[in-house]
Amino acid sequence: MKFLLVMHMNPAIWDALTEDERQEVMNGHGGFIDTVRKSGELLGTTALADPTSSAVVRVRDGVPAVTDGPYLEAKEYLGGYYLVECASRDRALELAALIPDAHVDGLGIEVRPVVFAGGAESGEPV
Repeated sequence: MKFLLVMHMNPAIWDALTEDERQEVMNGHGGFIDTVRKSGELLGTTALADPTSSAVVRVRDGVPAVTDGPYLEAKEYLGGYYLVECASRDRALELAALIPDAHVDGLGIEVRPVVFAGGAESGEPV
């Protein structure tokens, strides 16, 4: 089963951490990646820039309109994710608990089953 382990970022919580605490979280991702690579469960991971550099495209009457910023105003935003393949939801929850962000008060990891994933290179489902 494939699961997306979604990391949500809250700048107020992140900024309240000490530099050492932030560095501990960042360094902890390396250990997590090593763990899921060795187990063969890691399919991919992506870290995203903060929403200040994003844009939203809407097409109205056939004309695209581009606006700066995130789609919604929110205190949290999608910071990145891990795509894993593991035996069960319980295992996905175990893996989510290993992600360092899960140990920061006010942050958490959303675990969501993947129902479809298309491969960009082959056109085949991943």
